[in-house]
Amino acid sequence: MMPAATLLERHLANLAAALPPYQRCEPLLARWGATLAQRLTAGGRLLVAGNGGSAAEAQHLTAELVGKLRDDRQPLSAIALHAETSALTAIGNDYGYDEVFARQVRAHGRPDDVLLLLSTSGGSGNLLAAARAGREAGLRCWAFTGPAPNPLADACHEVLAVESSDSQVVQELHLVSSHLLCEYVEQAMPEHTGGTTPRYVEPQVPAVSSAPAEGPVRAGVEVVLDGGAGRPVEA
Repeated sequence: MMPAATLLERHLANLAAALPPYQRCEPLLARWGATLAQRLTAGGRLLVAGNGGSAAEAQHLTAELVGKLRDDRQPLSAIALHAETSALTAIGNDYGYDEVFARQVRAHGRPDDVLLLLSTSGGSGNLLAAARAGREAGLRCWAFTGPAPNPLADACHEVLAVESSDSQVVQELHLVSSHLLCEYVEQAMPEHTGGTTPRYVEPQVPAVSSAPAEGPVRAGVEVVLDGGAGRPVEA
């Protein structure tokens, strides 16, 4: 009798089963990376959103675009809509949870910006509403989902669908996708490809002169007492 597979063995088996079909996603990620590099360096913006673990992964992606993945380069505009907690809770309270992302898309999105929505199920109502709002506002709408077809895949222009029934595996490959997408963005940046945009250089803080200032120098706060008759008190 064969021993039962351990949790790790079952998890790795599910992950291994998802890898061969996932490899077919590389051309899509390369094309998305080139599109993002062009739009973001031209002043566009990436808006992302997700729920639960997908929210954490979406925020991971924006951190690497605003910061960096590997090499230093200009910061890129990317906003995780679920991280705007005051807006999120106000909109949810006033308009309902299905509107928490859609209303932010209408506020921040501009034509030719990109909206990326992450969902293992592809059925979250707030993400479907965001996709509709994005298309109405002229954004390019992409999704990371689990197996397709699903409602979110149908609502977006393009989808990267991970073919696995295990939501943990789907999320793990969404993280791989985020890393690869960032790598393709950086590879397509003008400074990497020899384009005309200069390589990003961290702004230098001007040196502060140590020469004495003209006239008396006062530090702190002056309080004038007795209508100006008293002596100033300095702190």
